[in-house]
Amino acid sequence: MGYLYLFLAAFLWGLIGPVSRLAFQEGLSPLLVAFFRAVIAWAFFALHALLLRQVRLHPKDLPALLLFGLVGVSLFYGSYQLSVGYGGAALASVLLYTAPAFVALLSRLVLKEALDPLGLLAVALTLLGVGLMGLGGGSQVKALLPALFFGLLSGFTYALYYIFGKLYLPRYATPTLFLYALPVGALGLFPFVELVPLSSQALLALLFLGSISTYGAYLAYYAGLRRLPATRASVLATLEPVVANLFAFLLFREILSPLGYLGAGLILLAVLLSVRR
Repeated sequence: MGYLYLFLAAFLWGLIGPVSRLAFQEGLSPLLVAFFRAVIAWAFFALHALLLRQVRLHPKDLPALLLFGLVGVSLFYGSYQLSVGYGGAALASVLLYTAPAFVALLSRLVLKEALDPLGLLAVALTLLGVGLMGLGGGSQVKALLPALFFGLLSGFTYALYYIFGKLYLPRYATPTLFLYALPVGALGLFPFVELVPLSSQALLALLFLGSISTYGAYLAYYAGLRRLPATRASVLATLEPVVANLFAFLLFREILSPLGYLGAGLILLAVLLSVRR
């Protein structure tokens, strides 16, 4: 079941870039989309936590949760949306998946997880696939350097989800963690946004991002992470850029070069290797 949960999370996350572009077309800035995504997801997690009475938090864990809110929500959500804005949904989703390299390093340093040869091969294939897709670029790139910078920043901050989840999931339910982290993240973004009127399409896009691609995806992801090591989970979730590229093409005709599609194939191979393990 761990694999199914992670595949579902990857699919839902893969829709973030394409759906965000729909919001951008309605006049919303990337950081405003990130802000509303955090606020809407927080409403769902807060209701979930209150209904199940999962609101208690040990005071000693509060500083770590507040820091995670700033890094894992403000910085991660903001950098990913900016990456989509500068480089398109396809390229941004690929750059996000430099995360397995960061996860492998952090897992050894923080979680003391060992990597077997097949695991190392899966991570290597993932990184090679990401590199090829990055070299290929995308048809919607507006500014390459900012797209690369914010894409890599989103990859690093995304990697912290694996480490944070492994450290705190044994103590708290997922709704409890995000009940406290998401409002902090939203507040961290608020000084950088300018509120504008929301069209019906923008509102639908934001509701989808907050409820389905954030609340639903996190529930599925952390359910899978409870059952699998952090490094393996990070490789399995690399199905996300493949999903993002598919929908970016269907909705906006975004395309990558032949090198990019070769990279996508290597990522899928890494996912299959991880499942075989």
